[in-house]
Amino acid sequence: MAEHSDSATAETFEQPTEFAFDSASRAEMATILAKYPAGRQASGVLPLLYVVQRQMKRATGSAWVPRVAMDAVARELGMPPIRVYEVATFYLMYNTKPVGKYHLQLCTTTPCWLRGSDEVVAACRKATGIKGWHETSDDGLFTMTEVECVGACVNAPILQVNDDFYEDMDAALTAELIAALRRGEPPPRGSMTGRLNSAPAGGPTTLTTLDSHPAE
Repeated sequence: MAEHSDSATAETFEQPTEFAFDSASRAEMATILAKYPAGRQASGVLPLLYVVQRQMKRATGSAWVPRVAMDAVARELGMPPIRVYEVATFYLMYNTKPVGKYHLQLCTTTPCWLRGSDEVVAACRKATGIKGWHETSDDGLFTMTEVECVGACVNAPILQVNDDFYEDMDAALTAELIAALRRGEPPPRGSMTGRLNSAPAGGPTTLTTLDSHPAE
């Protein structure tokens, strides 16, 4: 899991002054916390931060974790707020400021870079008008973030949009993807070249008689 970078551009945004878990979040939290023995609820801090982020997405259209929500998680788990802050600011998967409707998370580490991630980054910038990292497009649709390895190197380069991986990307496919997102028509996640899961490009060369089912 990748760490947050401190290189975010300077910009202001308003932190909400209150936060309350809604009924959907409460139901999800009950299931999560039932997994931990009494006195060990603090172990649920990571999944509860995801609960917050999903609720904020439902409520505002932006998936992020405001500070008052971190405080609410701390109260639920009986732990000091600073411990929740430490987790939320350490891991890149938690957004500690608002993001666009489509969060473009671009892996630029070695496997993706060798396979052309620079072209994918450039295509994202051209299509969205975003110039730097951690910035949101003028229309509020897109935020671009540079991330560490997302663990799908075999189908590099990877562009993660919100929670979905788009694989085998290049500049042209990136432009097509951005255009589809603008239309509100996200394509199915996975390989953008038709590769079956992580099979060789062009199809399998062994075990070709087995039934093949793309990942759901």
